[in-house]
Amino acid sequence: MPPGVDCPMEFWSKEENQIVEVDFLLPTGVYLNFPVSRNANLSSIKEVLWHNAQSEPLFHMLSDPEAYVFTCINQTAEQQELEDEQRRLCDIQPFLPVLRLVARQGDRVKKLINSQISLLIGKGLHEFDSLGDPEVNDFRTKMGQFCEEAAAHRQQLGWEAWMHYNFPLQLEPSARGLGAGALRGPSRTLFVNVKFEGNEESFTFQVSPNDFPLALMACALKKRVTVFRQPALERPEDYTLKVNGKYEYLYGSYPLYQFQYICRCLHNGQTPHLTMVHCSSILAMRDEQSNFPAQTPKLRTKPPPIPMKKLVVLAGLFHGNEMLCKTVSSSEVTVCSEPVWKQRLEFDINVCDLPRMARLCFALYAVIEKAKKARSTKKKSKKADCPIAWANLMLFDYKDQLKTGERCLYMWSSVPGTAALEPEGPVGLGGGCEWGEAQPLLLRPAEPHGHRLQQLREILERKVAGELYEHEKDLVWKMRHEIQEQFPEALARLLLVTKWNKHEDVAQMLFLLSSWPELPVLSALELLDFSFPDRHVGSFAIQSLRKLTDDELFQYLLQLVQVLARVPPDRVTVPAGRPHRKIGRSSLSSEMHVPSVALRFGLIMEAYCRGSNHHMKALMKQGEALNKMKALNDFVRVSSQRTTKPQTKELMHVCLRQEIYMEALSNLQSPLNPSTLLSEVCVEQCTFMDSKRSRGSQAAGEAAGSCSPGIIFKNGDDLRQDMLTLQMIQLMDVLWKQEGLDLRMTPYGCLSMGDRTGLIEVVSHSDTIANIQLNKSNMAATAAFNKDALLNWLKSKNPGEALERAIEEFTLSCAGYCVATYVLGIGDRHSDNIMIRESGQLFHIDFGHFLGNFKTKFGINRERVPFILTYDFVHVIQQGKTNNNEKFERFRSYCERAYTILRRHGLLFLHLFALMRAAGLPELSCSKDIQYLKDSLALGKTDEEALKHFRVKFNEALRESWKTKVNWLAHNVSKDNRQ
Repeated sequence: MPPGVDCPMEFWSKEENQIVEVDFLLPTGVYLNFPVSRNANLSSIKEVLWHNAQSEPLFHMLSDPEAYVFTCINQTAEQQELEDEQRRLCDIQPFLPVLRLVARQGDRVKKLINSQISLLIGKGLHEFDSLGDPEVNDFRTKMGQFCEEAAAHRQQLGWEAWMHYNFPLQLEPSARGLGAGALRGPSRTLFVNVKFEGNEESFTFQVSPNDFPLALMACALKKRVTVFRQPALERPEDYTLKVNGKYEYLYGSYPLYQFQYICRCLHNGQTPHLTMVHCSSILAMRDEQSNFPAQTPKLRTKPPPIPMKKLVVLAGLFHGNEMLCKTVSSSEVTVCSEPVWKQRLEFDINVCDLPRMARLCFALYAVIEKAKKARSTKKKSKKADCPIAWANLMLFDYKDQLKTGERCLYMWSSVPGTAALEPEGPVGLGGGCEWGEAQPLLLRPAEPHGHRLQQLREILERKVAGELYEHEKDLVWKMRHEIQEQFPEALARLLLVTKWNKHEDVAQMLFLLSSWPELPVLSALELLDFSFPDRHVGSFAIQSLRKLTDDELFQYLLQLVQVLARVPPDRVTVPAGRPHRKIGRSSLSSEMHVPSVALRFGLIMEAYCRGSNHHMKALMKQGEALNKMKALNDFVRVSSQRTTKPQTKELMHVCLRQEIYMEALSNLQSPLNPSTLLSEVCVEQCTFMDSKRSRGSQAAGEAAGSCSPGIIFKNGDDLRQDMLTLQMIQLMDVLWKQEGLDLRMTPYGCLSMGDRTGLIEVVSHSDTIANIQLNKSNMAATAAFNKDALLNWLKSKNPGEALERAIEEFTLSCAGYCVATYVLGIGDRHSDNIMIRESGQLFHIDFGHFLGNFKTKFGINRERVPFILTYDFVHVIQQGKTNNNEKFERFRSYCERAYTILRRHGLLFLHLFALMRAAGLPELSCSKDIQYLKDSLALGKTDEEALKHFRVKFNEALRESWKTKVNWLAHNVSKDNRQ
């Protein structure tokens, strides 16, 4: 047989390669070759192969086609069984055009599920098997059993309980009635259009926003009986309301105005369209899930060699960030390919004092000659230590046994300028089972005097927790029982002063923890920080977080994902225990390319898939669509270098109209919002955009029964920082609404889907300030100074009485984003990064710089104001009247109230950002970055001092706004020259 031609990944991305010559090897030893369409799936290929094999020798020795499965060599040079025969050849992308047919072995359904899980997580499950790690095997067994039991339990739920799991309610944060700014129409009545499932006829009712869904369904049933003259045999309790064209349901004892869909319709003046769904349809969906059939790095440049002379090993014992004893160093050995020390390192600590989560940290040093100064008169040359690599090891295994014997550690390259030992760095899957319960005899101390209690109160109530003096630490530890009774939320302060290298203190702390009251969410989140590595503390924190609702859990999902990167496996129970569609699409897959977390995240994703087989089909469909968008992005990048932009856009449309693209990009759940079903792509509305950082493609999808949502596919940018910023803006919006302040924020969807790849929601009916100003001006140089442009644009979009509402929307949203961008220190705020909706809502986009990391040009800071508040904004707020101070003062009061609310929740923002330090974001890597938040929120000041501080910043932003206009002018001119 002649050797096959290799087919690298570039071969499969070229559209001209529609027909591929494939070699087939049959179990009988017969070799066949014939052309195959790259879009053919394995099932159709097998049918053609079986037809051709009938005329070949030994065909009678073959069994039924279902008894065989194709294998190939994949792009990573591994043999792969292709169990899923619905996959196409172009999706499989074998390295060689050779398919071998072999007899099936084992459970076909199980192997098919394993194959699909491997495809979803981007890592073959055989890699987990080949590790031979007993902890990995134990974790997979226990988590697999746990998730499968959870899945079986869900199938026994009644239809209402099952809906709570599968279609969680989407409610507005505030439950205090319509609230400030929630409804400003001339009437508080609501018109709702309702139809019955399987019937196109609909009814429109006038109801109160305070009515419950049950009352609306009762009206609909009564109306149907009247119109069709049917006997009233059905009960409203047997129905639920579904939003047309979405996987979103309205049910439960909540007023209609509290549902997000109804609230959006009220704001936009639209009529809600709902469908009555009978409980039998819900049960059918549940049963369908229970019977679900399985379906279908850039190379781094090497640094210059280091003139190494000797090698040294530095070792230290740590508990979190706390060093348990002095570090020890080995002797120096000569540099060679396999250096050997043969030396015993001893630490100044007893084994009985080692805490359960202690880790042993190693660093490898190179001893190099230090460069001499030109005028140096010393004859003796100086030496310097240069860190090369590091590794960490948990001292206790997952069975709570002290590790002994030889260990092979894979080291991580050291980063220049960082500490040699990396206690926060990754280890193997550390942690383990329960430690022996300590039951010491505790003598209750005498009741403290009043002044000591007051002193303790002052220490614990400090908003910014700094380093305590030794006498303060002693006081906190001595009064630990008073802290438990009177200040239980200060558990973190007590844990920080605990001496974890003394087993007596540790035993007393753990005994006290066993009876500690349950903590609120804020305090529990603080305990998830790396500073608290003890497994009992972590288990207590997770137990306190179990009361989180699904929406609250999703609100903190980014931080919880980072916690998963370092907690012991047996503490991974919160996300795996509640894997519904929204929480299941977490950020785990976006970090699978990071070597330090790939194994752990891969194991967790495997457990999720085994407990949510019904969700795998939707996830695989999304993965297929993402691959097509990547291929389209590469095609556009190459085409744009050869042709003009209009020609490239036309070629892009031709590519999108191909059957394989239309099929992949149709009938899938939106990754940004699983309740939205994207029926088909609107090719004519698709375009591509150039970015300074990367290139993005914008696709407009058509959702059944609603306006077309737009999605931007971005390739080349790390969207995790945008996700974090938008998460904080959404959290601010929730906190404001809970206080009755609706500032009309627009926290649009953003999701990182992999290595520098992700999706961004397109906010419809909106435009950038730059475009609005340029369209209303003759020259780019004068556009930035046209203060009437924004107001005139709003007038054109909101004629008559609608203008007043649009200006109010602008005022509220401008106040919200002024405060949000100031607190978060968001930079690069030029006129292309601020947009306005036709309804008047202002919002910011593109958060590539935050926490005060402002852009500079030639060493000069381009952004010199705390936040963006230009006079054309003020011109809109004042409705075009220069003396309308009442409107502007109301805007100022919105800003001050919003800032005051955020200050009350300042510690929450500090804890959330602290948990993200390990994510590897370039502008959030140390405590100095978080210090910006402390300063912007003025956490070390009183409320009066903080408000005075904000007023100074507010006046500065207004006074220095001309500098913003100059910056916008430079941006407009630069943009005009590039076009």
